[in-house]
Amino acid sequence: MYGSGLRVTECLRLRVQDIDLYRNALTIRDAKGKKDRQTLLSPKLVPELKIFIQKAIETQSKDNKLGVGSSLPYAFFRKSPNAYKSPAWAFIFPASSLCEHPITGITCRHHLHPTVIRRALKGATIKARILTKRVTCHTLRHSFATHLLSNGTDIRTVQELLGHNKVETTQIYTHVLGKHYAGTVSPLDQL
Repeated sequence: MYGSGLRVTECLRLRVQDIDLYRNALTIRDAKGKKDRQTLLSPKLVPELKIFIQKAIETQSKDNKLGVGSSLPYAFFRKSPNAYKSPAWAFIFPASSLCEHPITGITCRHHLHPTVIRRALKGATIKARILTKRVTCHTLRHSFATHLLSNGTDIRTVQELLGHNKVETTQIYTHVLGKHYAGTVSPLDQL
């Protein structure tokens, strides 16, 4: 979430087909506002992501032998009812058990529930002894934006990576930097 500026649900909804290990990019589908976008994928995450991808494909293969697979978007399921057999549709973070799709009623495997990630982050925060700050999954997204801006990335690029409609939404992060505009210092500080 920090390395790509993802919301928790965007992270959990990632499928094998959404990860481009060669271009170091992620495709976020049906995000807030029902929009798709591209964002960064840190090369540091590639080795571990390859392991998650392999495990997701293995889970998908086992499910396929039972005649089930990953949950699919409803409209897509009607167009391509056998897509659940494709490794491309496997969730990177699959749920530990099968469930019934709430719309179609078909048995499938969904992604992990957000509470799993939230609990893991809380445990990591305690382990890291970060006890005086409130840390949430969204904190990682905010940190992504703030660190990009503090390192000189232009605000329009950050806006695009985060999927904000308006640059004003992204400008909120310039105030977090302790500077009114990223990278701008008072002339007094240069004397």
